[in-house]
Amino acid sequence: MTPSSIHTIRDCRLEKAGRTWDAIRVPRSVGLSALAILGTRSGAVLEDPLSAALYWFIPVGDAAAWDVAGTRVLAEDAHLVIPPVRRTQGPGPHWRVCPADETWMTEAAALQAALEDAASPYRGAVR
Repeated sequence: MTPSSIHTIRDCRLEKAGRTWDAIRVPRSVGLSALAILGTRSGAVLEDPLSAALYWFIPVGDAAAWDVAGTRVLAEDAHLVIPPVRRTQGPGPHWRVCPADETWMTEAAALQAALEDAASPYRGAVR
């Protein structure tokens, strides 16, 4: 166990953001559309059914100028409950996209663009 993690129930860990990753909290309704837009460009995505949110992991500091309506940055003083790497169902937090061995990260600019497209009132409409 690292100093930045505390084990919780059901083999989950409470991890501190801002050390190896920052996270972006997105409402599930918009997040599912953004995930479809990102496709294989998405890194790991955590789903928390209790808060109806999805979380993407981005490199530390990449959200310094983050300004996407309806989302929240989890950085330095925030914590997130991290389930075991292959848990893909609840109850509780689970992976919508499991972490890869090499990285959990999604490029912040790609995530921002996908979220903006997903929240667009024209999504799916014929223009």
